[in-house]
Amino acid sequence: MKIAIIGAGAMGSLYGGYLAKAGNEVFLLDVWQEHVDAINQQGLVIQEGEDEVKTHPQAVTSHQEIGTADVVIVFVKSIHTGNAVKHNLNLVGENTLLLTLQNGYGNAEAMAEYVDPDKIIVGTTAQGATLLGPGLIRHAGKGATHIGKFTGGRDAKVENLAEMLRQAGFETKVSEQAMEMIWAKLFINVGINALTGLLNIANGQLLHCEETLALMKLAVGEAVAVANAAGMAFDPEKVLADVKKIAEATGENRSSMLQDLTHQRKTEIDMINGAIVTQGRLYGMDTPVNETLTRLIKSKEHFQ
Repeated sequence: MKIAIIGAGAMGSLYGGYLAKAGNEVFLLDVWQEHVDAINQQGLVIQEGEDEVKTHPQAVTSHQEIGTADVVIVFVKSIHTGNAVKHNLNLVGENTLLLTLQNGYGNAEAMAEYVDPDKIIVGTTAQGATLLGPGLIRHAGKGATHIGKFTGGRDAKVENLAEMLRQAGFETKVSEQAMEMIWAKLFINVGINALTGLLNIANGQLLHCEETLALMKLAVGEAVAVANAAGMAFDPEKVLADVKKIAEATGENRSSMLQDLTHQRKTEIDMINGAIVTQGRLYGMDTPVNETLTRLIKSKEHFQ
């Protein structure tokens, strides 16, 4: 299968590497020339504990080098999703599927401004990865990938996509409840990313401090309340327990927001904690903890 991955950061490279190793024709599309050159010259190296796995996707800096793909996976930062699709529409043919496994809320909606919503597959993943340098990433944590049609329902195309991911080594499940998946992943990001970014700590360290646990509970509680106001039916205690499990399972991982701040890059805060604030306003709900976390991250971006 011909696969184009827009955004060859840590996660895009992880999926691209293993999809290529499984025998697919994979193109990694990214603007970082040094990363692209390293992949093409020596392969993409994935650190797995003490071992290294060398994979060989093709890396390019222009969509013109790819043409129409069977599957387009979007892995840019959520703040760039709309533009990433808009400027790479020649990758999309009549039968192309677009998959988003990004963080945050609103990615599918941004994609739907430029492509048929029925082509869009939304998903979440508990995989973790860190970009160590040009052509080199570390697989920092493993977990299930969930996918489903943005417009709802279930068909053979989604099942085939799930099987493709499974053959590449990613545990993948298909769901007919797309928005529930998106909210569930958002809760995890809300509870972990901003706090680890502000405190410069690994995910698991959040569980070892009474104050960070209290902040996590408050932020996640606000998010659940907003989701339920939007028509969901989440149990706040179960959601919080799930967030803690993910923090423990990815204990050594440095969240994507922490990595962004470390490298002085703009974060996805507006699509995570900021999304809770924005959605809360639609329902007349105050979300002071998420608003504070959002403002603190933006302040850190400004002064670093």
